[in-house]
Amino acid sequence: MSFLINFILHIDDHIANLVQNFGAWTYLILFAVILIETGAIILPFLPGDSLLFAAGAISMTPAGQSAGLNHWVFMIVFFVAAVTGDTLNYTIARKGGRALLDKKPFSTFIKPKNIEEAEVFFQKHGGVAVIMGRYIPIIRTFMPFVAGLSAFSFRRFIEFTLIAAFSWSFLMTGAGALFGNIPFVANHFSAIILGIVFVTLLPSIIALIKSIMAKKKK
Repeated sequence: MSFLINFILHIDDHIANLVQNFGAWTYLILFAVILIETGAIILPFLPGDSLLFAAGAISMTPAGQSAGLNHWVFMIVFFVAAVTGDTLNYTIARKGGRALLDKKPFSTFIKPKNIEEAEVFFQKHGGVAVIMGRYIPIIRTFMPFVAGLSAFSFRRFIEFTLIAAFSWSFLMTGAGALFGNIPFVANHFSAIILGIVFVTLLPSIIALIKSIMAKKKK
């Protein structure tokens, strides 16, 4: 866990090391991270938003450009990874259903509370939940799974997923490319990453507080 926290807080340094050691293969490595974060279901804690932001920033540095990295290519890579991961996640739920939740490793990493939160979110917002969920850590991993468990059609799911993945990859990577190398941002990168994590987790925090307050009232 300490390694994961260190990786997230200093993700710019870790991606810079990847670029230095693997060059253009960094595209494939980061593709795999986003694919696993979205599609593996059991690893929702892997970095998402912060990784896209950092990748966009690295692509604009001399080191990134000398390695042949380009933020437009990153946008495409992350878009494909997100769509592929969501589709895999949805398919696993549709094929395996709720029976998977009682089997390892799913039962170890997926708690009923996580699924319940995603279900409430999905029922409240419908198809738009797929788009909104893409921007919320943890929720974005369980949203495709919940959609697969429900009667939500694959066609509609893909339509919303394409919109969500495109906007997410474009905005997050683009923000990193535009602002990541501004001196103030570069000098306070860990604080900026913490800010991104906090903002993206804020809806979940608010929902948790509301849930606790509702239980107290009952």
